[in-house]
Amino acid sequence: MLSEWLDQALDGRAATPSEGRLPGGRYRLLAPGVLELSPDTCAAEARASVLSVGIHGNETAPIELVGAVLARLEAGLLRLGAPLLVMLGHPEAIRRGERFVTTNLNRLFRRDLVEAGDEPDRARALMAEVDAFYGRHASLAPLHYDLHTAIRDSRFPRFVVEPFGETPTAQEQWRWLAAADIQAVLHQHRHSWTFSHYSKHYHGAAAFTLELGRALPFGANDLAPLAPMGRLLEALVEGRAPEGADPAGMAFFRAEHELMRHAPDFRLCFPDDTPNFTEFAPGTRLAEDASAGAFDVGETPLSVVFPNADVEIGARAALLVVPSPPPT
Repeated sequence: MLSEWLDQALDGRAATPSEGRLPGGRYRLLAPGVLELSPDTCAAEARASVLSVGIHGNETAPIELVGAVLARLEAGLLRLGAPLLVMLGHPEAIRRGERFVTTNLNRLFRRDLVEAGDEPDRARALMAEVDAFYGRHASLAPLHYDLHTAIRDSRFPRFVVEPFGETPTAQEQWRWLAAADIQAVLHQHRHSWTFSHYSKHYHGAAAFTLELGRALPFGANDLAPLAPMGRLLEALVEGRAPEGADPAGMAFFRAEHELMRHAPDFRLCFPDDTPNFTEFAPGTRLAEDASAGAFDVGETPLSVVFPNADVEIGARAALLVVPSPPPT
């Protein structure tokens, strides 16, 4: 199962649907990089869970982490108790070891997508698989963890982004994430059209983008800090309630502003290696753009997340955030 899921996608072979048995259920390879696990019997705490990795091709630790969980299932150390859709997001970018090929896949997950090309086509294929999966398991609570790593250091190496949505996130999710050693939470303030946002916006799923350390090549990752996250994923596989912890141990932030690149000469006014969640004092100049002008921090300090001056014209170059109270 595990070798088929990885090899078929990363070798670039044509899709060969296949299926087989595993402890507690069956697996089906639906398409390159798309693996569905179906239990013989759903456990009491089962959810319909989507686990996606490799949306950006140079983010390898989540692929290794999910691969380790699948290997334990295949070896009989876990027993399947819930339906899962496990997705290798961007096989071509993974083969190349690059973030993307033509454009950022993780901004294309919307049903009115009109763009053409490899990444838009992959986004449509992934959205269709998610739609079908949640449709097959409409009686179960939907969940989506989209696992990533960041291109830079961070004050909080393991953090999650909660997509914008009208429905508040259940308190149990914060407890699960705290027990999985997530250190910070960032609440998005507007639609962002990421993969996790897709599942929350269109399917009402409990959904997050999880940033799990630095982006490193295969074999260079230290998975030890991700062991608590691995235990959370194993609980989802078995359909049991994950461990919980007090969410007060996590730092909470909300998005306040987005820095957009409007002109070719756009630049960020701080070093390229500035860590995520670095705070800037009032009056600090953060960006200059020939079209949009300069951006200075106002009366309230702002922290920067995901700064990247080399994004495409019209794309977000940084997210500016402020502390927020924990959800109640």
